Amino acid sequence: MENKTTQRGRAPKTASKPTVETTPKVSKRPTLKRSVPNPVELPTTFVTVNNKGGILLKIRNSNLQYFDEETGRVRQLRYAPMESSPFADEQSDSPVVEQVLFKDKMLLVPTSKPNLKRFLECHPDNQANGGKVFAALNVETRKEAEIDNEFLVHDAISIIKSKALNELLPLAMSLKINIDADDLSVKRAMVRYARTNPQKFLDMVSNPLVEVRSSVSQAFDFNIVRFNGGAVVWYDTNKVILSVPTGQDAKETLSRYCMTDLGSIVLSDIDKQLAEIA
Repeated sequence: MENKTTQRGRAPKTASKPTVETTPKVSKRPTLKRSVPNPVELPTTFVTVNNKGGILLKIRNSNLQYFDEETGRVRQLRYAPMESSPFADEQSDSPVVEQVLFKDKMLLVPTSKPNLKRFLECHPDNQANGGKVFAALNVETRKEAEIDNEFLVHDAISIIKSKALNELLPLAMSLKINIDADDLSVKRAMVRYARTNPQKFLDMVSNPLVEVRSSVSQAFDFNIVRFNGGAVVWYDTNKVILSVPTGQDAKETLSRYCMTDLGSIVLSDIDKQLAEIA
């Protein structure tokens, strides 16, 4: 009898189904609901200008003339709260006139008093009409100005933060900041200036005259040039570089001269001598 042996081995591999990765569906969040007040429905704020008024300020309410461009006529203006118009020719025969008072330099006019708002808009003491007593406060314009200023401050401070101190020193000199102070003191002084005058700070950052002024200022400090007898001269040879007009600052005059084609040669020589000192 023939002996047959069965070979044992691993079971044949079966093809496994590929794992399909499913990305969980992210439900789209609904847009947040807002209740923004309608600007038309907001009260109008009038404020005194040129530091006018104290706790109470009474404005004129009689013998007021207003030129109406629509009708081409001069009309009498007066405020009577029970009337629908601030113009005398549109009021009743016996209007009850009332004084208009600013309290703490401000007057808030609600939308329920269109007569008062129109009266103030047409009033000759309104700054919009050439007056010098009060003006309408544009809240939206003021908000935009505040936001724009904050953006400018952010941009200015970002420059101070991102640049090395050596890159900032020419600007610091132009800002009359003591560059001999420690690094943190110099940067802190620059931050303070940037917060106060962000637009001017940013303008100076991109102004090539700033770098030139720093070179010229150090040229005077390190006896490369000097002011002598109405002219800027080389310190070692006493050779005249340029004359300085009476009443003009020598450093500023030389700085602006160095921005010209002829002055660029002088600036190159100054920078060369400063590099040798360093």
